[in-house]
Amino acid sequence: MTASEVPEPRFAPASADASHQIALELRRYLEREGLRPGDRIGTEQELAAEFGVSRPTLREGLRLLASSHLIRVGRGRSGGIFVARTPGEGMSRNVSESISMMLATESVSLDQLLDARMFLEVPLAGLAATNATDLAAAELFAAIEEQTGHAPGTAPFNAADTRFHKALARAAGNELLLSFTDWILEVLQPRLIEEIGTVVDADEILRQHRDIARAVRRRQPAAAEKAMRAHIAYLMSVRR
Repeated sequence: MTASEVPEPRFAPASADASHQIALELRRYLEREGLRPGDRIGTEQELAAEFGVSRPTLREGLRLLASSHLIRVGRGRSGGIFVARTPGEGMSRNVSESISMMLATESVSLDQLLDARMFLEVPLAGLAATNATDLAAAELFAAIEEQTGHAPGTAPFNAADTRFHKALARAAGNELLLSFTDWILEVLQPRLIEEIGTVVDADEILRQHRDIARAVRRRQPAAAEKAMRAHIAYLMSVRR
């Protein structure tokens, strides 16, 4: 290999605050390279050499990323540092865990979470109607089709409901909002299902979902927001 063929280094040598710089550089690397969960970044030895630091210093930087749920460390002959979640998924997990803890310690109520959902998901539905592709709109109707014929509170109904709301969040085309709203499905939905899953009207839920999906397909933001507002208001009314 000639000098001109030597690959560019992936990371700049770490400086004063080495552990935080390592965490930041690796986070940027995950985003820049589009790495996905399960992708291998390297070994401790390789990364320590690339950053020009000792392995204990590297481990501190890795610990910061692990606490954000971005990487995992595999042991053994086929071990190394692997991607656990994308940066957006890692942030989503942190938000969900924080809100779950707030619920557990009763520092926030389910009613307050429903209010927050109103403020998040209503404009999100409008954004989905603005940005959605035909494929994204079709995904919403496919989720509704899956939900049809199942009783509220059952696994098929709940799984299709989750698919619908995930598809709507993706259709909005904003990764930050997607990360912020994942807690709805991870924390709020299970609690709602526990409380009202068997008393909501399946036909009413499906009608509300169809109203949202039609507005998204027709690229009507105001109609999508109105339909989502009605959907969440219905859930609030059933609970109370």
